[in-house]
Amino acid sequence: MGRRRRLSGRQLSDARRPAHPVRLGLHRVLKPVKPSTIRAWSFTHRWSSLVSTLFLLMLCVTGLPLVFSHELNEVLLQEPWEAANPDGPKLDLDQVLNTALARHPGDVPAFMSFDEDRPVVNVTSAPPGSTAYHFQPIDQTSGDAAPLVAGHPVMEFILQLHTDMFLGLPGMLFLGFMGLLLVVAVVSGVVLYAPFMRRLPFGTLRLEKAARTRWLDWHNLLGVVTVAWVLVVGVTGIVNTLATPILAVWKEDALAELAAAHSSPAPLSERASLAAAVERAQQALPGMQLQFVAFPGTAYTTDHHYAVFFHGDTPLTTHMITPALIDIRTGELAAVASMPWYVKTLSLSQPLHFGDYGGLALKILWALLDLATIVILGSGLYLWLGKKKKRA
Repeated sequence: MGRRRRLSGRQLSDARRPAHPVRLGLHRVLKPVKPSTIRAWSFTHRWSSLVSTLFLLMLCVTGLPLVFSHELNEVLLQEPWEAANPDGPKLDLDQVLNTALARHPGDVPAFMSFDEDRPVVNVTSAPPGSTAYHFQPIDQTSGDAAPLVAGHPVMEFILQLHTDMFLGLPGMLFLGFMGLLLVVAVVSGVVLYAPFMRRLPFGTLRLEKAARTRWLDWHNLLGVVTVAWVLVVGVTGIVNTLATPILAVWKEDALAELAAAHSSPAPLSERASLAAAVERAQQALPGMQLQFVAFPGTAYTTDHHYAVFFHGDTPLTTHMITPALIDIRTGELAAVASMPWYVKTLSLSQPLHFGDYGGLALKILWALLDLATIVILGSGLYLWLGKKKKRA
């Protein structure tokens, strides 16, 4: 007989303890990770998190009210308005356009947009060759001026801070880089959590341990539970920061390809009816909602076309726009083109980022996940500061 091996007290305790099914399964799935690999991932996770934490906290804090921006603006503004003749006939678009241009003689039309929740048409015009635009909201039931609807100053400040920190395109690109660091931190955190799960069952909270250990468990648990949401919000946020260059590429590339073979712009006297042009475009795109019209000579069309833009009629597709070009001489449809894939990606990123495509219930879920992310970022900063203090 071989020599009998004696077990220590800890080994004897472990032998008597029944194997945890989750832990047992992970032992079979997860392979041991080399210490050098763990150190590399730990370094990546630590510094990608530290560099971006303060900016990500700012984005999370400002993003929380922006999730409910529509509801907050309704409460803060409290400016009810009724149309002059809500049950009467509406002016057609040509009448609205003539009314707006009559108030600024010499102007040429640039854009026309439409309010979603009131019968108001917004006409933007400017003197020829000038960028001194005049913006006029017009009551479509009477032709009178309608009050301008804008966001509350507080909400506008928060939105600007969240979007570009009042730095324009450089601020947007910088926040996009912070979003990229967030994605790196999340991926590296998941990689580090895998060997941690070899020692403890999923979701373990060692509440009897020291404060730093408890915060580590909460940090890991919330991080792995919200990983999918954080990646979605992070990636869509990165895409949103590229909105300006994406739209610039679209205007200079895909939109230019829609131009017809006319060699010269048409005079104002030869232009076809705007109302008829919009109606012709609506016939080509049934089931879509009218969003805005770009007049010849602007950045969103050619010198000889009305560009009529439509969007979808669902909460998610409302950001997906499709342009139709109408010849201003004949009023005939020249082209209809769906957006290229990169513009579609941008359009889908906007509702996904703020969770405003599924009603109030989805917004509440987005807010709760946002709060969880704030806890993750704050606990990560606390753990790093505690570790640095302990080393000192």
